[in-house]
Amino acid sequence: MSQKEAKAPGLLIVGEAVCAEVVNSKDAFDAVEAVFGAMARGDAYNFPVIREAIGYADALYGFKSGFDKAGKTLGVKSGGYWPGNMDKGLTNHQSTIFLFDPDTGMLQALVGGNYLTAVRTAASSSVSIAHLARKDAKVLGMVGAGHQSTFQLRAAVEQRAFEKVVAWNPHPDMLPRLGAVAKELGIDFEAVTQEELGAQADVIITITSAFEPLMMKDWIKPGTHIACMGTDTKGKQEVDPAILAAATVFADEIAQSITIGEAQHAVGSGLIKQGDITPIGAVINGTHPGRSSETEITLFDGTGVGLQDLAVASVAAREAERSGKATRVAL
Repeated sequence: MSQKEAKAPGLLIVGEAVCAEVVNSKDAFDAVEAVFGAMARGDAYNFPVIREAIGYADALYGFKSGFDKAGKTLGVKSGGYWPGNMDKGLTNHQSTIFLFDPDTGMLQALVGGNYLTAVRTAASSSVSIAHLARKDAKVLGMVGAGHQSTFQLRAAVEQRAFEKVVAWNPHPDMLPRLGAVAKELGIDFEAVTQEELGAQADVIITITSAFEPLMMKDWIKPGTHIACMGTDTKGKQEVDPAILAAATVFADEIAQSITIGEAQHAVGSGLIKQGDITPIGAVINGTHPGRSSETEITLFDGTGVGLQDLAVASVAAREAERSGKATRVAL
């Protein structure tokens, strides 16, 4: 939001439907790429994450927050994961984003976070594909077919000329939805085993809520780029730690990567050290070369940081007000 918009009276409210109207995948990509670069420069930082099992409805609930000094964005995302929501006609992930005026501390905007969480998570893996995947990547592997997977697929195809999608999900009955999106995008689709997925895919996106490895090192071919997007809590895991030992590892934020991200297991078992992980922002800023060869395996540990949410929420608030689709109320 601009300084003029930030000083406008009242609280700006941007609902879920409006967020989907005013923020597209390109907007999310640009916002996430910029904030990753700002983090690597030290111009933006995330506050410690709070994420707890609340002991009710099998839910995980928490807070992600931070401050982007360059973008003058301050705020917090509150929400979590309710595994029974799909049976109620709701998405399992529920969240709301609060933006504050960094000059006064006043609550500035209340923004629906469900759509934005999905689109910013997809943007994160998309940024990693843009900067780390081989230019000639043709086959995209999708591990997971839940709500987030369709956002991931749509964002990924904007970065490389994929000709085929191979997919696996622990519940095969969910794969047709992913196949329908691939058909819509004009890309061949095949449901495969995990081992077959590794053998074919040039880029692999894992987007599950698993607590055990779903992809093993011996299944990954040279030159693959892997975006691990599901592990965001202590104990979660999607890939064999040996893959991280064999790969050049990048992360949205190293501190989260080694504590609640995919790297927690490889670091905990001594296969890699914290110093072996590079922030993706360093590649964006040009201070790290990124991929160094066509045979190098690269891995992005996307834990999801609060600054991503604040960045896309700021875009949503700005564009919603500009288009007259937001609501202002007095507190």
